[in-house]
Amino acid sequence: MVEISGYKDYVAGLLAGVATVAIGHPFDTVKVKLQKHNTEAHGIKYKNALHCTARILQSEGVKGLYRGATSSFVGVAFESSLLFGIYSQTKQKLQHMRGESQSGRPQLQVIIPSASFGGAIISFVLCPSELVKCRMQVQGTDSVVPKSSRYGGPLECALKTIKDEGVKGIFRGGVSTFFRESIGNAAFFIAYENVRYRMHSQLKAISVDNNNVTDVGIGILSGGLGGVAFWSAVLPLDVAKTIIQTSPDKDSTRNPLLVLNTIYKRSGVRGCYTGLGPTILRAFPANAAAIVTWELAGKLLGIRCD
Repeated sequence: MVEISGYKDYVAGLLAGVATVAIGHPFDTVKVKLQKHNTEAHGIKYKNALHCTARILQSEGVKGLYRGATSSFVGVAFESSLLFGIYSQTKQKLQHMRGESQSGRPQLQVIIPSASFGGAIISFVLCPSELVKCRMQVQGTDSVVPKSSRYGGPLECALKTIKDEGVKGIFRGGVSTFFRESIGNAAFFIAYENVRYRMHSQLKAISVDNNNVTDVGIGILSGGLGGVAFWSAVLPLDVAKTIIQTSPDKDSTRNPLLVLNTIYKRSGVRGCYTGLGPTILRAFPANAAAIVTWELAGKLLGIRCD
C-alpha cells in the first residue's frame, strides 16, 4: 500500500506531464507524420523533419502542430502522474528493503525494476490515448485520408474506433507500447539518476553549494539526457506502434516484430528509425521540462525527488 503522503509524488508527476506536452507535442506531431507516411510504400513523402514541419505550417498553421494535443494532455498528464508516483514509491520501498540511503549512489537493482514496473503500468493508459493522438495527427489537410473518414475530434475518434473495432481496437498497439515504456523508462531513469548523481558529486567536490539555479541546471541536463536515452533505446518499437495504430485495415498485424521486419526489408535500419531527428529534438527539451517541473513541484509539496 502507498502511504497517504505518497499522493504528492503523483501530483508532482502530473505537473511534469503537462510540461512535457506543452513543450514536446509539436515535435511529436512531426515524428508521427514521418513514421506514418515515410514508411508506406505509396503516398506522401517528406524530405526531412523540416520539410514536414513547413508543410504542416503551410497547410494548417501552428494549430496543426498541436493536432491531437487534447487527448495527449489528458493521457500524458495521467500517465506521468502514475509513472513518477509509482517510480518514486517503488524505489523508496526497494531502497528500504535493501537498507540503502535515498541520497546514495544510484543502484541499477533498484532503478530498473522501479522504472520498468512504472512503465508497464502506464502503457495501459498510454495506448488508447496515443492511438487517438496518432490518428488525429496523421489526418491533417495534407493527408491521404479522405475527408469523409476524418474525425471531428478526439472523442469522436475514440468512439468510432470502439464502434468499428470493438474495445480491443482502442488498445491496438498495446504490445509495442508495453515494451516501449518498460524498456524506455528503465533507460530514462538510469541516465537521469546517474547524470544527476555525478553532477551533484562534482559540484560538492569543488565546494559549490546547491541552490535553485544549480538544481534547475542539473534538472535540465539530467532530464534532457534521460529523454535522449529513452528514445535512442526504443524508437523502432515506437515506429511499429505508429504503423499498427494508424493502419486503416483493422485486421492488419499487431506484432511489432513483423511490422519492423517489413519496414527493414523496404527501407533498412534507417526506416526502423524514421522520425529520429524530431524525436531527439523533442526528447531533450520536453524531458528537461518534465524533470525540472517534477523536482520543483516536489520541493513545493515538501517531498524529496531523489
